[in-house]
Amino acid sequence: MAGRIPSAWMDELYSRVDIVSVVSNYLSLKKDGRRYWGLCPFHNEKTPSFSVNADLNLYYCFGCKAGGNVVQFVMEMERVSYLDAVKLLAERIHLPLPELSEDPDYERRRSQRERLLAANREAAHFYHNRLWQPEGKQVLDYLHQRGLDDGIIRRFGLGASYERWDDLTSYLLEKGYSQDELALAGLSVVKGDHAFDMFRGRAMFPIIDQQGNVLGFGGRAMGDVKPKYLNTADTPVFNKRKGVYAINLVKKIRDLKRIVLVEGYMDVVAITQAGISGAVATLGTALTNEQARLLKRFAPEVWLAYDGDEAGQHAIERALDIFESEAISAKVLYFPDGLDPDEFIRQRGLEAFQKLKPMSAIAYRMQRLRLQHDLETQEGRTEYAKKCAEILKKVREPVEMENYLELLHVQTGFSKEVLLAQIGVSSQEMGQHNMAAKRESLTPKRMRLPEGYKTEQTLLALLATGKLPADMVKPQDFSDEVLSSIADLLLSGAAPAQIIAEAENDALRQAAGETFTILTDEERENAAIVAADCLRNLQIQHLQHEINAMTALMRSADSGETRARALQEVAALSKELARIKQQGR
Repeated sequence: MAGRIPSAWMDELYSRVDIVSVVSNYLSLKKDGRRYWGLCPFHNEKTPSFSVNADLNLYYCFGCKAGGNVVQFVMEMERVSYLDAVKLLAERIHLPLPELSEDPDYERRRSQRERLLAANREAAHFYHNRLWQPEGKQVLDYLHQRGLDDGIIRRFGLGASYERWDDLTSYLLEKGYSQDELALAGLSVVKGDHAFDMFRGRAMFPIIDQQGNVLGFGGRAMGDVKPKYLNTADTPVFNKRKGVYAINLVKKIRDLKRIVLVEGYMDVVAITQAGISGAVATLGTALTNEQARLLKRFAPEVWLAYDGDEAGQHAIERALDIFESEAISAKVLYFPDGLDPDEFIRQRGLEAFQKLKPMSAIAYRMQRLRLQHDLETQEGRTEYAKKCAEILKKVREPVEMENYLELLHVQTGFSKEVLLAQIGVSSQEMGQHNMAAKRESLTPKRMRLPEGYKTEQTLLALLATGKLPADMVKPQDFSDEVLSSIADLLLSGAAPAQIIAEAENDALRQAAGETFTILTDEERENAAIVAADCLRNLQIQHLQHEINAMTALMRSADSGETRARALQEVAALSKELARIKQQGR
């Protein structure tokens, strides 16, 4: 589905999707008045503060302030992109995608995808069941020798492929799948009139996406067979550049602070069994930008826990470049003696793993440079300092810069002033940065809401109901810029769900989500009366501000003429204020 989704199609989607039904798939809801309430899935709470508004197709949590429409909810729960969330909802109500509705090949591709995913699911069950049979003993013994227990084996759905040429192929052909379908799924290889299994004599690792679909497999050979690891090639349902192993388990973890990215499937299984949450691995390839963006949906930070050998360290440097290009915070766990994460935990235990301190990307790169230069020589120290200076040009936090400068000063003997000059920052600029950081730390993190904000918010919520008379409310009635822009969108015909879906920034989205859900049932039923009260209160506040300003001018005026004009203006404003208050009574 390329380009922008037609608004008419999105309107149909919103009108046909029941947000209460969608949310109920993830948490229990109880109706109270016109809303439904439940425990928020986005933060821990004991008293329900998560509300769902069926009329507007919106949700909002009064605790953590999370809010949005049904598409945003699916995005958050499934950790998928906006487009993928739209596709999932469209599939739920059997609504063809816009440019595909007239595509005669659409149904064939959709049916083919379902068949391939079903074949993969059958294959995963087949391999898993084979593991517990006598012929699967070699693979099961291997997994046990690697320290895995039966519980973790079942949790990851690990399996065994036998040495027979067509073990899985024959089974799936009997189930009604064709040779072409099995070859297209990457489960079988067809040569001439014959088909044989892609995976034979291997420990099997099913690759499962966020929605629980089995996309493909990784197979670990027994003995010295090459290649050691064999992975499903790209298919219509699987692209190894876009997914990561065990993302289906990570999706279930709420409020995950960091992802632990390792190199291999076995590393993921082993450290998960040891008690480390959030472990994933790439799918037989170096980290890609697509995978980095996928991980960003699940946690704010990634810890790279690659093997301690030189190949693993080179892979870390490449991965750090990718995370930096995608604006993702990344740190490095360094394993001594060339160990990989699995070996480290088995040899030294969980406690030793937990004591490892993640290194920042800057610190890691400096450490790598340190190993490449002889700091016993002046030439080595000079080259090391120059290359570190290039890295430190990316540091934006003055406190961090101070720490790295101190380390580099001790390592090389160069003064901080010289090092700053090499970086391209003067001591005076550094001092200014430090002062700015100090001022920022003293600035309150949360500004007080302006006077009248709640009244404007209520007025905007009433406007969103569509129950107000035409021309009763205008964008100019709102002094808050965000609320005024939302009012402008509503008055131009945009629906609340559409406004949230197309919000240009988080501030607009959060303000809209909160505003559209604040009305009580009584306020909604008496929309016009409540709106008139809001407009009157805003008018009173405006007049009072003008009176205060004129009174201040009158007291500070230098000439009698100015004081007289100000007094006259105060009298007129006060008369108007009294009239509006009397009108309200």
